[in-house]
Amino acid sequence: MAGPYIVQPTAKLIGTVDGYRDWESGLFGCCTDCKSLLMTYCCLPCAICSISSRTGECMCMPWFVPGGLIALRARIRTLGGIKGSICSDCMALSFCGLCAICQMQRELDNMGL
Repeated sequence: MAGPYIVQPTAKLIGTVDGYRDWESGLFGCCTDCKSLLMTYCCLPCAICSISSRTGECMCMPWFVPGGLIALRARIRTLGGIKGSICSDCMALSFCGLCAICQMQRELDNMGL
């Protein structure tokens, strides 16, 4: 008599790993959208909480999870099929943080979220 066999399900990749498109607007396209520009520069916490909520996360997540903002940027890229990497997300947020946050808001607007 043979023992029980367990069949492990195989994971299937839904989309491409690298994404298939670029961001709808560039990193320095802040002036093309006055709403996200003003929200980011006048009330940064409000802008970050809004991005978090729009992606389906708790609005306080970026403030209490280390690397939360990078995770949000990666989530937006994944949802939108946008090319990029964790490294590029980290660089954009580290060196051009406010512009990257504006870009994230514009992308969510373009995605209808």
